[in-house]
Amino acid sequence: MAATKRILCVVGARPNFMKIAPIMRALRADDVPLEAVLLHTGQHYDDAMKRSFFEQLDIPEPDIDLEVGSGSHAVQTAQIMQRFEPVLDEHRPDMVLVVGDVNSTIACALVAVKKGIPIVHVEAGLRSGDRGMPEEINRILTDQLSDLLFTTERSAHANLHKEGIAEERIRFAGNVMIDTLRHNLDKATPAAQTLPEGIQAGESYGLLTLHRPSNVDDPAVLGRLLETLAEISQTVPLVFPVHPRTRQRIHDAGLDGLLATTRIFTLPPLGYLEMLGLMKDARVVLTDSGGIQEETTALGVPCITLRENTERPITVNEGTNTVVGTSPEKILASFRDVMSTGGKAGRVPEYWDGHAAERIAKVLVDWLGAGEAARHAAG
Repeated sequence: MAATKRILCVVGARPNFMKIAPIMRALRADDVPLEAVLLHTGQHYDDAMKRSFFEQLDIPEPDIDLEVGSGSHAVQTAQIMQRFEPVLDEHRPDMVLVVGDVNSTIACALVAVKKGIPIVHVEAGLRSGDRGMPEEINRILTDQLSDLLFTTERSAHANLHKEGIAEERIRFAGNVMIDTLRHNLDKATPAAQTLPEGIQAGESYGLLTLHRPSNVDDPAVLGRLLETLAEISQTVPLVFPVHPRTRQRIHDAGLDGLLATTRIFTLPPLGYLEMLGLMKDARVVLTDSGGIQEETTALGVPCITLRENTERPITVNEGTNTVVGTSPEKILASFRDVMSTGGKAGRVPEYWDGHAAERIAKVLVDWLGAGEAARHAAG
């Protein structure tokens, strides 16, 4: 009888948590003959936030925690690689599965490929065209190293073909982020329980997130954005869960006073269920997050993306997303359009149906079984 195949699944930072939850659920289902081992690199080093997300999303406690913590991109990537190699030597997985585009993704893929271990990349082929974004570099390199590439939208296939990746390595599975959203929608925390004082019950509100270095690291850009958002808040109050790094940048730029005199209501970072509750009832969402562009499309909520580009074009072409950059005129014009017309109606893209992880699990079972059969035939 053949030994059970072992897949080592890597999770590293907050954007990964929502992607790994349905994958672990699918791989550990009774009818899936695989052993799924969960490794947390510790790249997202806020232990309280990690616990909150793992509990809310029903992610099993990691079998392995590298406890890497914070650092520059180079330091963090190097430390993950250094700590990941002995794990591979000890556990000898048949495959390493990575998700998304964070430093943990590329670091673990690099170690695995040099040890001859097949790599699976979930959320492959997304491209913004902006190589100034560290995530774009991580995406491109991880895709080149991977043996199996699962895509969330069909446009990703064209990106992969241009980069020389053979069609037989690519599988269109759908979006595991939306698996998580659909699985948890009924459990979302009602917005009324999270909204700050100052927003009346039943009052329309917008949801704001801001964390990209291109938006928050330059005081001039950050100031211009906050002034524009302050103008928007005169029409619709904005709820702003503030990333710790963003809060520090606002303080360093001397912009705390601007927030204090507007209807932009700040909150500490929120758990997944709290954010989902706020998002689904928002009149509009303004963000520079990739995942939120997808979630708003699935929910049918208008989204204004405060970036010059997006690696998720389906949210624009089929969904509710409008990419406006950081121009005050474009932001305000898009906001006025939402207020006057309700924004894009959009539609839910193909395979964003809550079953992407199940499709991935089936392919992995078949792929690993086919590899075993081929080895036996060759022997």
